[in-house]
Amino acid sequence: MDQVELTPQQKKARRSRSVALAVVLALLVIMFYVVTIIKIGPGIMDRPL
Repeated sequence: MDQVELTPQQKKARRSRSVALAVVLALLVIMFYVVTIIKIGPGIMDRPL
């Protein structure tokens, strides 16, 4: 099976895209968390378990 060897420039571009995607996903998770807390209200933390 032939394997494609990436140039250092292509490897750097791939890594940059991966880091950018990770940052975007992390921001989405944080945004959904904050919006959920705002919608439900801070009282959700005071409820008995």
